[in-house]
Amino acid sequence: MKWVKRILITLGVLVLLLILAVVGILWYLKIPTTGAAMAAKAVCSATFVAGRPAEVDTLMEQDVTPASPALFGLVSTEINTEEHYVTGKFLGMFKRQASLTTDRGCVLGAPADPTAVPYQAAPPDPAAWPAGDAAVPEAEWPAGTDSAALTAVVDEAFADSGDPLGANARGVAVVQDGKLLLVRSGKDIDNTNVALHGWSMTKTVAGMLAYKKLTEMGIDIETPVVEAFPEGKAPEWVEQWQADERAQITIADLMYMRAGLKIDEGYEPGSDVLDMLYNQPDMAGWAAEHPAEYPAGEYWEYLSAVSNILAEVVEAQFDSPEEYWTYPKTALYDPLGVRTATLETDEAGTWVGSSYLWASPGDWARFGTMMMDDGQWQGQEVLPAGWFKLAGTSAVAEGEGAGYGAQTWIPKNPVGGSCKDTPGIPEDTLYMGGHWGQTVAMVPSRDAVVVRLGWTFNGEEAFDRCEFLADVLETLPK
Repeated sequence: MKWVKRILITLGVLVLLLILAVVGILWYLKIPTTGAAMAAKAVCSATFVAGRPAEVDTLMEQDVTPASPALFGLVSTEINTEEHYVTGKFLGMFKRQASLTTDRGCVLGAPADPTAVPYQAAPPDPAAWPAGDAAVPEAEWPAGTDSAALTAVVDEAFADSGDPLGANARGVAVVQDGKLLLVRSGKDIDNTNVALHGWSMTKTVAGMLAYKKLTEMGIDIETPVVEAFPEGKAPEWVEQWQADERAQITIADLMYMRAGLKIDEGYEPGSDVLDMLYNQPDMAGWAAEHPAEYPAGEYWEYLSAVSNILAEVVEAQFDSPEEYWTYPKTALYDPLGVRTATLETDEAGTWVGSSYLWASPGDWARFGTMMMDDGQWQGQEVLPAGWFKLAGTSAVAEGEGAGYGAQTWIPKNPVGGSCKDTPGIPEDTLYMGGHWGQTVAMVPSRDAVVVRLGWTFNGEEAFDRCEFLADVLETLPK
């Protein structure tokens, strides 16, 4: 019987080693902390920033589990509606908290702030957009609009709304000649004033804010980053940059994704992007600590992290954190009549300029319309002239980067444009683009803005933004 005992001991040791190996891999990839943080952040923002009902099971089912099916049953959340925070747990042990904060949205690691006021989605204002929220009647659509075809295109966009395996559209808005023709929300969203997550469309709007503030301060975008900080306001990493080749990185290099830093933009477990968004209290500082991989200004690589460095450059231009946190509202939202938007920060207080802006479809359309009109809004200059041209200037001459401008995509660039092979999209089109199909397309030659938001997990297999944009434009007068 000794041999049986030996076998059992051996099997026990192997099982223990296997368990330790699995735990080690999970810990190395930061899956427990990242998973808990993802759930806490998603549910907190959906509840207190987007204005959706505080129904934890529904929000987990709609927003969290489809995004990371491997976490099903491993991650749970609890909503504290009185103190405005959400706790995420991995296997009930590893905990992360996201709290609603005044003027900063939901912030991982921030203490509970019972005085912060959650956003509540009001019924749409029946006045016509942009004064209100309503689309104009079909009788007032521009002459030549194929109303039946446009309605059919939008209907098709929502055909599988609510299905995480499909396109799962959550919001669409179509503007032409300054009129909102259609605005609609998806199956999981019962109000067109619910704020929807723009993901990387945040980059374009944060880029607008950077352009405006830097212009106000008289700072040229060709200024080296290390020279852009007022005296006494440079973060610790600036001294590191001054000592090596990173001293050559300019503000323009940040805007155009030419910083050349060695950062992984992948979204798989353990990737730099997930680590930054869910585990780093100071995202800009974390990003800036990465070494140079390429000479500044010479190589294009899409890196969300550099957008957060840009946000810290802007932060340093303000006299107080509160002035910085309210700047999006005073400089952009209020002049446009935007009432649903929140630009969230990290724990350090810096805008997450890469990823965390929320707004309704109608408000995303306001951003797009103002940008398309080169910063003008109903006779008022909201942004200094030149932003649209800057945004539409290719970062580099060759490769995919030729289809990218200043925090904005250039889809019809003949070299690197993401829609260069799609007919029906004018050459002057630009778009804000975000994860899972978020799109605000601006088409000056057609005086049109097309907004599409969704929770699309299966990529182009489920939703092709180029085809959708072409289909919408086909229904509008030339």
